[in-house]
Amino acid sequence: MSLQLLPFYLVCDESGSMAGDPLDAINSSLPELHQEIGANPVVADKTRFCLIGFSDNADVLLPLSDLSTVTQMPKLTAGGGTNYKAAFDTLRTTIESDVASLKQQGNTVYRPAVFFLSDGYPNRDNWQDPFKALTDINWRPRPNILAFGFGDADENVIRQVATTRAFMADGSVGPAEALREFANSLIRSIVNSVTPSPSNPQGGANLSMPDTVPGFTNISAPPV
Repeated sequence: MSLQLLPFYLVCDESGSMAGDPLDAINSSLPELHQEIGANPVVADKTRFCLIGFSDNADVLLPLSDLSTVTQMPKLTAGGGTNYKAAFDTLRTTIESDVASLKQQGNTVYRPAVFFLSDGYPNRDNWQDPFKALTDINWRPRPNILAFGFGDADENVIRQVATTRAFMADGSVGPAEALREFANSLIRSIVNSVTPSPSNPQGGANLSMPDTVPGFTNISAPPV
């Protein structure tokens, strides 16, 4: 049976500075995400989820999966530095392979969506070229990217990475609460994007990106 599928990627920094509240918050929210997607038949039917952690290297911690079939979510573990190049290289290769596989199975594949989260600066590796390859308009699987930064993240880099929305933690709440709100916005976005409505009985074709997330400031506009 052919399905209309939304490939969704959570790409999260695993640098040493993420140890403690930040990664604890994400890790504690992943089971909630798992339950929300896997338990909702409409969402589970349309969404495929992938988790990638990046530091010195980027690793696919959870290959693109139907979360209703996943028994346990992997844990993000802090260590190493922030390697944007490895993250973008891995993300592009993973998306290309995933989309090709889904299409070979006869499915319709919506434009992939990425939530990208980092608290650091790019390391010495050049990340602009792999990022340009990831977002090249001539590359058909190119994703929509929603980027979140907090801590010592470079605001200009976070803004450059985002293709739809960019956010920075504003310090109004602690990092654990802010990142739980981030994870909740992720859940709501997925649910809203695939839930049928009277005007669109098939569900949305793209992830509905939030304009506001508690604990974060929208920095999508170019700096003045």
